[in-house]
Amino acid sequence: MQAFILSTGFGCVVPFLTPSCSIGPTLEQDVATQKAETPAAARRRIWTLAWPIILSNITVPLLGLVDTAVVGHLPDSRYLASVTLGATLFSFLYWGFGFLRMGTTGLTSQAVGRESDSEVRNLLGQALLMAMGIGALLILFSSPLITLGLWLLDGSEVATRLAAEYAQIRILSAPAVLANYAILGWFLGQQNSRVTLAILVLTNSVNIALDLLFVVGLGMTSDGVAWATVIADYTALAFGTWLVARQLKLLQGRFLRERLFRLSAYGELFQVNANLFLRTLGLLFAMAFFTSRGAAQGDTILAANAVLMQFIMLTSYALDGFAHAAEATTGRAVGRQRWEEFGSAVRAAAWFSLTTATFAALAFALVGHALIALLTGLPEVRETAGDYLPWMVAMPLIAVWSYLLDGVFIGATAIREMRNSIFVALAAYLPIWWLTRALAAPGYENHALWLAFLSFTVVRSLVLISYYWHHRRSHWRHRDYDVASQPFRTSR
Repeated sequence: MQAFILSTGFGCVVPFLTPSCSIGPTLEQDVATQKAETPAAARRRIWTLAWPIILSNITVPLLGLVDTAVVGHLPDSRYLASVTLGATLFSFLYWGFGFLRMGTTGLTSQAVGRESDSEVRNLLGQALLMAMGIGALLILFSSPLITLGLWLLDGSEVATRLAAEYAQIRILSAPAVLANYAILGWFLGQQNSRVTLAILVLTNSVNIALDLLFVVGLGMTSDGVAWATVIADYTALAFGTWLVARQLKLLQGRFLRERLFRLSAYGELFQVNANLFLRTLGLLFAMAFFTSRGAAQGDTILAANAVLMQFIMLTSYALDGFAHAAEATTGRAVGRQRWEEFGSAVRAAAWFSLTTATFAALAFALVGHALIALLTGLPEVRETAGDYLPWMVAMPLIAVWSYLLDGVFIGATAIREMRNSIFVALAAYLPIWWLTRALAAPGYENHALWLAFLSFTVVRSLVLISYYWHHRRSHWRHRDYDVASQPFRTSR
């Protein structure tokens, strides 16, 4: 552990066991960066924040591969099926509570911009209490939630029974998982993305080691994988709590009882998170609808679409990094009412995002068939996925705007606009699917599905772009914005 170091986004290299250096930027360091940045300096700041997040994202599929490899070598395939079902259930469940990370990032970054140590401190307290409360409720109502979720996933009877046992263990880590979301969002709001990398590397390392110990060493099955995840999540929480304690020593002020224990003090935080939750539900529905309509066309189409969806996930690892960097930098600019800095941050994040999307589109066009071959050895799936590869070439160039502007709007806590963009896009997505499916020639139904999904992305991006230009011309300007009087407005 002594060799494992954490460097902040401001040039400080911190051995974890050396308390003399800060985990994140102090306000004095932050004030020194208030001068207008050149485009090159803004891009350096975005890259400094983005690359740890990109590396963090890469660790996620690595853990999935290890889980699959460990359980996949057990003598009965039902264990692999049960872990797959259980992991899918928790992916959707915890994704729905991603607002604990996003909302905390936006509000914290604005508090940092206002140089309000007390607000930064109390936002963490509120987010952690909310996370722990939701986690406790998930455990309390775990039985009906797990039963409903596994019924919707519709696995075999044996796999579903084992998945339920896996899920009853895995749900015990809900408070830790959600608290970690809040901690990651809090640090990112202070422009410290290295903590994200450190926590996820630790979590996944512990998880992988315990997978091997419990399953290979002790002869456990899917229950061993579940316990490995639970222990890893609480290990990450302990580590994150230690990092938080170090950071709090650098912040002035104190936790305020009236901010933490009065329900009325959570009004703005609830409003931000409620809109983020609705937005996420809409996005989950769009993805689930796509998957279900593909499944209705047969196993080969379902498998081919799943392979192509991995292309989208691969692109998202990088685009998410730049979007998260935009959250932190634009939020701080909003807190300061520095709109030149806001525009500079958006342009810098856009430069990286568009470069990444262009590179991805070219890669899919030039070596897409080779990538498909890496992901599946089934000839019929390879051939089918290749037929729909052109949709993958177009997707990054269109989706890039929704990734980027989601980050900008989270930083500005303009959450109603994000919510609206999803539901306007859904209002186009479903009719386009039904219409194009009805008009499509036999054998072209999946092209109709991809057209509808691409249309969903187009409409979502256009709505966000329209909102951005409207707010940039009207509210996100010096003359109209009074951050001191309305620090938590969820729409501007």
